[in-house]
Amino acid sequence: KYVHDPSHILEVEDIQIREDLSVEVQPVCIEDTKTKELRGKTINLVRVVWDRKTGDSTWELEDDVKHSYPHLFL
Repeated sequence: KYVHDPSHILEVEDIQIREDLSVEVQPVCIEDTKTKELRGKTINLVRVVWDRKTGDSTWELEDDVKHSYPHLFL
């Protein structure tokens, strides 16, 4: 059973939703890097954290992330 407490306040985030119902999310930081060898080519990857609360992160190409989000590499 929930006991009412006036100090329990939820903060609402302002989210911009496009007409196709997609949302643009900005990366928070780069967590890790690794190099992968595929067919004789060396590929540099970075692990990008998209949301600290959920821990959502993905491996992305380093060159693409540097081009789109250069502030993460300062």
